[in-house]
Amino acid sequence: MFALIDGNNFYVSCERAFNPRLAQRGVVVLSNNDGCVISRSNEAKVHVKMGQPYYQLQEQLAAHSITALSANFSLYGDMSARMMRLASALGPSQEIYSIDECFIGGLEGIAQLTTRARAIRQRIERCLSIPCCIGIAPTKTLAKLCNHIAKEAERRQGGYSPAWAQVCNWQEISPSQQIALLQHTPVAAIWGIGRRMGPQLAKAGCTTAYDLAQLPSALARSMGGVVLERTARELQGISCLTLDNAPAAKQQIACTRSFGQAVHTLPPLLEAVSEFASRAAEKARVAGVLAAQVHVFAYTSPFRQGLPWHGAMTVPLRQPSNDARSLVQAATHAARSFFQAGHPLSKAGVILLGLQPSHQPRTSDLFADADTPSTSTHLMQAVDAINARYGKQTIHLASCGLPGQDSTGWRMKQAMRSPLYTMRYEDLPVAQA
Repeated sequence: MFALIDGNNFYVSCERAFNPRLAQRGVVVLSNNDGCVISRSNEAKVHVKMGQPYYQLQEQLAAHSITALSANFSLYGDMSARMMRLASALGPSQEIYSIDECFIGGLEGIAQLTTRARAIRQRIERCLSIPCCIGIAPTKTLAKLCNHIAKEAERRQGGYSPAWAQVCNWQEISPSQQIALLQHTPVAAIWGIGRRMGPQLAKAGCTTAYDLAQLPSALARSMGGVVLERTARELQGISCLTLDNAPAAKQQIACTRSFGQAVHTLPPLLEAVSEFASRAAEKARVAGVLAAQVHVFAYTSPFRQGLPWHGAMTVPLRQPSNDARSLVQAATHAARSFFQAGHPLSKAGVILLGLQPSHQPRTSDLFADADTPSTSTHLMQAVDAINARYGKQTIHLASCGLPGQDSTGWRMKQAMRSPLYTMRYEDLPVAQA
């Protein structure tokens, strides 16, 4: 048995948790640089489509009294971690699937599973003000479907039985109702099918989830490979997908951002690249890995008139490191090397490559800098501890610029913050957050 716990309209729900005045009104959250809509409240879904550009919606949002907010990913990540900890109490094993979804496994034999799931849901909403829905089924694919049913039964009165709202347990649905639900569900809406495979199956006469479940294994494999065969078996109630309790080791760590306005000169590019490298170094220290190479890129907007331009360079490090000083030095060297004046840059980023565990034995370099690995580690630990207590960028490299100030104009636009935010969430000390 599996359960899928999914936070409803997660980014909007996080904003409402810190600003109750946003409840019961239309709210949308925008992507980086206030580009497009990435989360919508139920009230806004009637008027706004997911992914619509904000500049096309401004008059429409005002006409329907819909509030638009800039994304606050630091807040969302923290709220996600808290929600996942509460959700883990449902069962013995957990797979965090995305920022707002997780699978819970090992639910076989748990008495009154639906009642227990409702209690977990109420605890999440009481502690975090995050509404969520839970789907329970013998397979992960059916759990996804049950989660969808739980959301629709709560959102649209009359579409599904009210008994399935918020928490939907496949085993508590009669066999005839299970068949009716599969026949009612388009095949393209099934987890793992996607927009490309859905039309292909429809052309072959497989239009609903029930049709897919009835496909013979050999035919399903010939049409879509082993992935489609597994999906068909999962819809039949045969579990083919297990929990991924140990996520694969990271192959790279990236920090990329779009600029608030076009960058034409080298100083703002160096400041941006320095901050990206510092943040990537912090991520590497949290993950307990060292980087052997630093890749830096920058390019112009693909939507502007004129020829596009792209610059990139990979710098190998003499010794693998997660020291912000070494990574920033390599990143700024790369930016200076490929920068060409006259190109309005719209985005840049730093990617750490060649990751290896920090505890892995390494051969020392005879020509390395004076700082020993232990000295570098202690210094970075002290910096991380101070920043964790007093707020991010309390101590930072001078090349990153002054925190909270944008003298060069490269920082992303975040003009539409909730009125209750008197300071950035990411700047709050951990104890207060």
